[in-house]
Amino acid sequence: MGQANATAWKGFVFVGFSSFGELQLLLFALFLLLYLATLTANVFIIVVIRLDSHLHTPMYLFLSFLSFSETCYTLGIIPRMLSSLVMGGQAISYAGCAAQMFFSASWACTDCFLLAVMGFDRYVAICVPLHYASRMSPDFCSQLVGTSFLSGYLFGLGMTLVIFRLPFCGSHEIQHFFCDTPPVLSLACGDTGPSELGILTLSLLVLLASFSLITVSYAHILMAILRIPSNEGRKKAFSTCASHLMVVVVHYGCASFMYLRPKASYSLERDQLIAVTYTVVTPLLNPIVYSLRNRAVQMALRSAFRGRLLRRG
Repeated sequence: MGQANATAWKGFVFVGFSSFGELQLLLFALFLLLYLATLTANVFIIVVIRLDSHLHTPMYLFLSFLSFSETCYTLGIIPRMLSSLVMGGQAISYAGCAAQMFFSASWACTDCFLLAVMGFDRYVAICVPLHYASRMSPDFCSQLVGTSFLSGYLFGLGMTLVIFRLPFCGSHEIQHFFCDTPPVLSLACGDTGPSELGILTLSLLVLLASFSLITVSYAHILMAILRIPSNEGRKKAFSTCASHLMVVVVHYGCASFMYLRPKASYSLERDQLIAVTYTVVTPLLNPIVYSLRNRAVQMALRSAFRGRLLRRG
């Protein structure tokens, strides 16, 4: 009977920003600017890496796919959020909510695996540089990217099935701006304990597996850097990892806070603020960090701008 109710469930309504009143238009303008900046920056990173032959290396290949993943992630969430800010509570069907959860969870998990792959790439480049070309071959890099995306989709599917196997028979209102697992789970009826445990287990597998690879990679990188005799050499080696480390800290910090905790500790208002960080701010952080701290990307961007100016002239 519960499953039948879930199947017949008409859908949900997002009311995450309903309490902001007149501030909603201000938030719309702010989030729209951030969204356009995110799209522009990530697409520009992808195009520059593809067009500049100097950036056709494994590290920038992974960076371009990370930008692609971040772009897809924001496309599935932010346009509907902007619509909700302008038009008030926006309805979404049961199937639409499940689809949004699947894609957002899939892209988020894919980001974790790609960040782990990028950490492994830095390990090979710094710790075994003489074998870098042979170990990070084009075929092997393609396999790493493919595995990251496939794993992300599988974990995203698992999280979606764990949530939407539950019956929904209470409130239709999602106190959020997209179908994230905590707010949707809070609307489920019956015993949600097994589903909470399932989400926690899947989140642990994704975060711990990817973060463990990053931790092991950087432990070896740190030991290798400490063996470099000159300060200049150590500084140069560490600078190749700094951008990646900054993105890792923000990404895993937000993800761990949101998904590695029991349902009893959920706070819808606080969680919305954290969600804004990893859906609006973090996707913009990736291209900004790599543009500001990476000399090769800076040179490629300058070259692209000069090329456009010369064509206009």
